[in-house]
Order: sequence, then structure tokens, then C-alpha cells
Amino acid sequence: MSSGIPLRKRLLVRLMITSVLIALCSVAATAWLAVQTTTRAIQEEQGQVLADDTDILRQLSGYAATHPSWAGVQDTVRRLSAATGRRIALTTADRTPIADSATSRTALPPGAAATVDPLHTDTYSEPGAQLSGVDPRAVGPYRLTPLERARLGKLATLRQKCAARNGVDTTITWTPSGRPVLADENGILPNSTVPEVCADGQLNTLTHTEETALVRLRSLVEACLRRENVDVPAKGFLSLEFSSQAPQPQFAPWRKGAGGHPTAIEAKGNDCVAEARRAQLDPDVAPAAELFLGTGDSALPHFDMSNANKAKIVGVTGLVLALTVAVTALVATRLVRPLRALTQAAQQPLEQHVRVPVTTRDETGILALAFNELTERRERMEAQRRAMVSDIAHELRTPLTNIRGWLEVTRDGIVDPDPELLASLHEEAVLLQRVIDDLQDLAAADAGTLALHREAVRADELLAQVAAAHRVGAEAAGIGLRTGTDGPSAPTGRGTAWIDADPVRMRQALGNLVSNAIRHTPDGGTITLSAREEEDQVVLEVADTGSGIAAEDLPSVFDRFWRAEKSRSRRTGGSGLGLSIVRQLVAVHGGTVAVASELGAGSVFTLRLPATDPPVDADALR
Repeated sequence: MSSGIPLRKRLLVRLMITSVLIALCSVAATAWLAVQTTTRAIQEEQGQVLADDTDILRQLSGYAATHPSWAGVQDTVRRLSAATGRRIALTTADRTPIADSATSRTALPPGAAATVDPLHTDTYSEPGAQLSGVDPRAVGPYRLTPLERARLGKLATLRQKCAARNGVDTTITWTPSGRPVLADENGILPNSTVPEVCADGQLNTLTHTEETALVRLRSLVEACLRRENVDVPAKGFLSLEFSSQAPQPQFAPWRKGAGGHPTAIEAKGNDCVAEARRAQLDPDVAPAAELFLGTGDSALPHFDMSNANKAKIVGVTGLVLALTVAVTALVATRLVRPLRALTQAAQQPLEQHVRVPVTTRDETGILALAFNELTERRERMEAQRRAMVSDIAHELRTPLTNIRGWLEVTRDGIVDPDPELLASLHEEAVLLQRVIDDLQDLAAADAGTLALHREAVRADELLAQVAAAHRVGAEAAGIGLRTGTDGPSAPTGRGTAWIDADPVRMRQALGNLVSNAIRHTPDGGTITLSAREEEDQVVLEVADTGSGIAAEDLPSVFDRFWRAEKSRSRRTGGSGLGLSIVRQLVAVHGGTVAVASELGAGSVFTLRLPATDPPVDADALR
């Protein structure tokens, strides 16, 4: 079947184009993200390389600070190379090899990455190196003997326990020289913080090793001062400060200049201390070496955009597009199939009432359910239309048949046109006119052309007028007819209820309900009309004590031509349009009508209409 839909407007084509566009956007976004991620990864890798290079320098400087020569450093170099993936080479100043992680003797980079010299360093990341330019791990003659370490360890433990008893929590930190120091959460515990009862002075007393090293350092400083033509001060010009790093010799100046700035003599003294310290540590550290770093045998991965890589990218992109188109075609076919079934069902003749199978629970399935429900409603409406045509024909045929029959027998002279015959013919004509008027009212209401002349109407007066119009008929049938204003059901609340309505049409609607109640209420029964206000609505009720309506018939009460008498007899009167007219008249007034009934107990018809404010001269009307 040719659909007649242009190719560019077909759902399948639109879905495929949309999917291809989405795939292209996805590929572009993925490529951009890959580039950004790769760039960031390279940057992070470069940062990691820098951190690795710093760590290599730190560890090699530590090795030089704790060894008098570079003998045995090859194992350390290979371990660092394996951990970082870098080529590591150490040479002397004239490039004589000391150690190299490369298995093949490839050429070294043109320039050294750094100089490894524990006595002249400013790159060590731990505290202490920047203060003197000496790696704090270079302790040389200040390294304590095992006996001295054990004795100081006991003293540190005793002081720690004493401090704890006095509310100071500390930990023991061991310096590279082997001396223990106490530290709290803020760092090394100064003497001023140590509780007085714990400050016995033994822990900070110099050991024999430290005193011997300090004496040697003092002699070196004095020799330097003499060379600089500076008077040698008294013996107390040098002391040792203990921290978490190496013991730091402190130079006590003779005087300070104006503003507390160091004098030239003090500067020369500090320079001599630094020079003497390096001379003292030199025999215990390895000589300076040049550090070379590169890729070498452990080359780092790098990125390139070769033709092979480009071909891979194009191939992957094509595969993604192909998969996208295939999946889209499959999904679109499954989506279009039920839509085509709906189209074919909608194009069938109306009298067939075709339904489509519901195979999915998605939006298409919901559409199929709605289509089937629409088909069922159309089928019901068609059945109601045929039934209504049949009912109208029946309602019109009966009085017309009677009128025609009496006229024919009168024309033939069989019956004289006496007053009784004329009265019968007039009654049939009135009945025919009533059916036509009811149908005309329903048609106008359905078309929205029913003319209404609205005004403010008092609910109690409206009920009184309807009751007065039907009181004679009710009394003739032996039925009591009263309004809510006659008894305890009178309106209550803020005052008399008012509605904005056409009084003629509302009397017609209430009159239909009262007439219907009179026909179905036995002798001695009661019909009650009442009104009350509920929030912003006025509720009108017509209650009777008649025969009632079966529960299964309640949904059909307001259908056109529906009668409680299934035999369609006119013994009880009515055309079957009265309740339909009531529903239409109430609806055009913006209200609703409902019924509650029980067989043998009567029925209650309830009309709910919007309330309105009374007119300005309402008090004068009361």
C-alpha cells in the first residue's frame, strides 16, 4: 500500500536521520573528551615525572649523605629506575661514569639534570636543608653510638611519661644522628613547654660523641676566623640545637648592629661555621656527582597521529555509525509497525469498527488502547443513534397512526366527528407536538444554541412555583407535594439561596422531575422539593417515595427514550425524553444532576447549580 507520505517526512527516515546526527555528535563529543582527557593525562604524567625526578634526587642525596663514597649505589639506581621508568646515570664532574641504569651504553643527555652534593643542596624537600644548604641526613661525626642511643632513649621515655602525668601528650622522634627528641602535635617540644618537674636537663645534655665533634668544629671555626682576621671569641660561641633533623651548630655573635641587624663580624662568623661544618662532614659523605635523567632503555610512551592511528579512528567511527543506523532501523521498524496498523484500521469503512491488537506497553500501545476505546465509543454511539432513530419513529408513528385512523373512518362516514373524537384527536396532536418540542430542545442544547434568559432567581420561590403548577395533578393522584420551606428542610446558612438561571428553563427541568415523580409514586406517597446551600453551590432536590429504580438501571436513567417501563407503554405517560432534557438544561446552566434510588423506597434527584449573589434590591423584593 502506497502511503503517499514524502520520503523526508516518513517517521523511519526521520528517526534514522536523528540517530545519525546523535551518533555524529556522540563521536565528536567522545573525540573531544578523549583529546581533553589525553591532554590532562599527559600533563598529569609530566607532573608525575617531575615528582619522580625530585624523589630520585632526594634519595640519591640521602645515599650520598650517609655513605662516604658512591660504591654500592648501582643497586639503588636500578631500583629507582625500575620504579619510575627513567634512565638514571651518575657521573663525576668530568663525566666519568659512577652508576647507570641503562643496560646499553647509550649517549647521555647534553646537560645534567642536577648535581648531587649533600653539602651544597637547596632542593631537598624536607625541613632543614634550606637553613644551611646541608642535607640534614649528613651527620658524620655527630652520629651517636648504640650505647648513647640506648641511654638517651631511656631518658626520652622517662621525660615522655613525666610530661603525660602533667597533661602534655608527646611522641618520641629520632633524628638522623640517633638522638631522640620529644614532639607534640605542633612539632618539636621546646624546653619552655616541658613541665618544670620534668626538665631535668639530662636529655639535652651533649653526649661524648657530640662534645668531641663540637670541639673539632670549634677548632675549624677558629682557624677560619684567624684567616679572616677576626678575633676569636671565648669558648662559648658555639652550641648545638636539637630538632627532628640533624644537630644544628649555632653561632653566638658578639653584638648586633642598629635595629638588630647582624654585623659584618657576625656574618663572617656564620660563614666560618658553615665552612667548618662542611669541612667536618666532608670525609663522611660521598663526593659531588652529576645526575643525568632520560628515557634511554626505559622510554616513556608517546602519542602520535600516524596514518594507522587515523585509519583506526575512521574505522571505529564508521562502525559506530553503522551500528547506530542498524539499531535505529530495527527500533524504528518496531515503532512504525503498530502505527501502520492504526492507519490501516482508521482507513477501514466506519461500519466495520476495526480494532488493533495492543502488543506493547509504551506510548504506541497507549495510542492503540485509545484508538480501540474510541472505536468502542463510536460503536456505542452508532448503536445509540440507531436506537434513537427507532425510538423517534416509534414515538411519532403511534400518534400519527391514531390520527390517521380516526380521520379515515370519519372521512368514510363510519364515525361522526363528535366532540369526544375531536378531543381524542387533539390529545394525540398535543402528544405529537410535545415529542417534537422535546426533540427540538435536545437538538438546540446539543448544538449549543439553546437560548437562555438568565436572571437572579430565588431557589425557594422557584420551588414554590413548580409545586403550585403541579399541586392539582398531585392531589388528583392522592400524592402529597411540599417544598423544603414548608418543613424542617428549609434552607439554612447565610440567607436565602440565589442562582443565576433562566427561570422558565429551570421550571421546565424541575417540572419534568416532579411529573416523573407523580407518575411513579403510588397513592398516599409524598414528593418533597428542597433547596440548600453548600459552599458556592445551590443544591435542589426532588425526592419521592415511589417505586424506585433498580441499581442496574441507574446509569441509563438520563439516556434518551429510556423508560422504567420496558414495555414502552404510555399507561404511565411520558416520551422518555424528560430526564434527558433535565440533564441538558442543568448542563447549560453550568451544573450537574444525579440520582440516588432504591427499589420500593423512592428516588432522589439532586441538581447542583452555581450560587450567585442576590440583586441589590433583594431586600426590597423580600
